[in-house]
Amino acid sequence: MAKDFHSAIVVAGYDSHIRKLIPGYELVHQHINAILSSHLPETARILIVGCGTGYELQYLLQQHPQWQFTAIDPSLNMLQQAEKNIQSVTGYERVRFIQADTHQFAQQAQLENLQFDAALAILVAHFVPVAEKPLFFQDIYQTLKPAAILLSYDLMQQTENIELRWMQNLALDCGLTAIQVEKMLARMAEDFHLITADTQAALLAQVGFRQCKTYCQLMNYYGFFAQK
Repeated sequence: MAKDFHSAIVVAGYDSHIRKLIPGYELVHQHINAILSSHLPETARILIVGCGTGYELQYLLQQHPQWQFTAIDPSLNMLQQAEKNIQSVTGYERVRFIQADTHQFAQQAQLENLQFDAALAILVAHFVPVAEKPLFFQDIYQTLKPAAILLSYDLMQQTENIELRWMQNLALDCGLTAIQVEKMLARMAEDFHLITADTQAALLAQVGFRQCKTYCQLMNYYGFFAQK
């Protein structure tokens, strides 16, 4: 059964589980902060697509005291947990939470004349059906200012069978049980919609991003930098 991110139980266990599931979870966010710090002004406005339970919000709020954030997620439970998690962080009032998917938000942003200096879509796009990925990235593109950037981080499709074994062994080393690894593989088949890294890069170019490159890779998890 596919994981239900609207479930309160799933949301409650998300933070501890994801660190065992995603290799280098904290390091990825350090990469993201380094890139954002290199490109954005002191008063930047950031869109967080699929904010989850708010880890990246907590981290970036602490690093950048003048940045403004808009966090969207279709799951109300995720939004509520993220808001709860950042309430003790100085500057939490700089975050606006909106329950919406990217298409709903792109329409709202157009009505409100909102544009962002950067968008983050971390561990989100691999859940978007392949046929819907162009619209997903197009929606994000439309909310960005000229020369703004998008940073994504997602699982890409394996090109060789042995790569799946690599992921299994790493997950075991990171603390997942054998049963949890089996569930991970089942989930990959059920609710991940994977494309190759080359296809992802081509898709971002097709949407209109003029520059696209990989900023990190851990196993088959790829981080993409794209600039409008």
